[in-house]
Amino acid sequence: MNTRRDSFSYLDANASEPVRPEALAAMVAAADVVGNPASVHRAGRAARAVLETAREGLAALFGVMAENCVLTSGGTEANVLAITGQAHGRRVLVGASEHDAVRAAARAQVVPVGRDGVLDTGALERMLAADGGTPALVCVMLANNETGVINPVRDIAALCHAHGALVHVDAVQAAGRIPFTMDGLGADSIAISGHKFGGPKGAGALLLAGARFHAITPLLAGGGQEQGRRGGTPALPAIAGMTAAATVAVADMAQQATRLAALRDRIEAAAVAAGAQICGADAPRLANTSSLLLSGRRAQTQLIALDMAGCCVSAGSACSSGKVTRSHVLDAMGFGEDAGCAIRVSLPWSVTQAQVDGFIAAYTAMAGRLPAVQAGAA
Repeated sequence: MNTRRDSFSYLDANASEPVRPEALAAMVAAADVVGNPASVHRAGRAARAVLETAREGLAALFGVMAENCVLTSGGTEANVLAITGQAHGRRVLVGASEHDAVRAAARAQVVPVGRDGVLDTGALERMLAADGGTPALVCVMLANNETGVINPVRDIAALCHAHGALVHVDAVQAAGRIPFTMDGLGADSIAISGHKFGGPKGAGALLLAGARFHAITPLLAGGGQEQGRRGGTPALPAIAGMTAAATVAVADMAQQATRLAALRDRIEAAAVAAGAQICGADAPRLANTSSLLLSGRRAQTQLIALDMAGCCVSAGSACSSGKVTRSHVLDAMGFGEDAGCAIRVSLPWSVTQAQVDGFIAAYTAMAGRLPAVQAGAA
């Protein structure tokens, strides 16, 4: 199998963005630093300087104090740490379209979403007032990984705080793609992941609100790293690469959003002409993300056909060990049996016009030749 990047069209950025050159350079430089950041000798202090410079840079981009930027192995750890570390004595309320990493982190009450994929704030308010108004921890995505639908998190946070609830925001897909800060969202905690905006895999962060040190119960007690909130020797090259990628992504965000939205709109127009519908089209969405549903055509069959044509896309989350299953996100949006008939196209920062044109040609040909299956078979 030819896996050279120039031999296929990679359109699965929401699974993982290609590494940015700036991130790779930062990783190489950090890998040359021999010390452990916890050591007190000069080599350790040099490593510590790299670590804290990266932390400070990342924290500044999202409007938090450096001491409240907890470095993790990625978005899953950051989400689970936020939930288990803050849920003590609180009910946990989770949106129906949340990522599996959030849904599996705690026994939670599920807040429905509308047909457009946006969290149902009326239902949320009723749930917050139920059970005698017992304080809650509410988990809500800023942007959905499958549809790109953007939730009105600032309004949701204000509603939650009026009921004494904490708000955790999974911003893994939003970071580097739409502008936000902790204060701007009104959140209590935010999870991000480096490889979703062009950094390396293996680094993420939990950002915590507050003007002073924010205590949180650790998942990994370890040796007291991250001020006792996350044990283990930090992955210095990955962390340095993450901050370098975030810096470039945020600086280039507006220009990239305009460029990617134009390419996405071309894809969607061609897909609709080929018989598809766009899931979440009536809501604000990320500029790079399309969920294309071909009624009666299994997502797995579509993926195989497109892969054979040299196009790498997905059927939703990449966190299911390679399985192609019916989408719980589209189920929650009310697509019924067709929830297993959608693919996700997510354009990376490096996508070219030629790659988009190649995908459109491959998708149009595929849609024209794939037979529909009976309801229930998808």
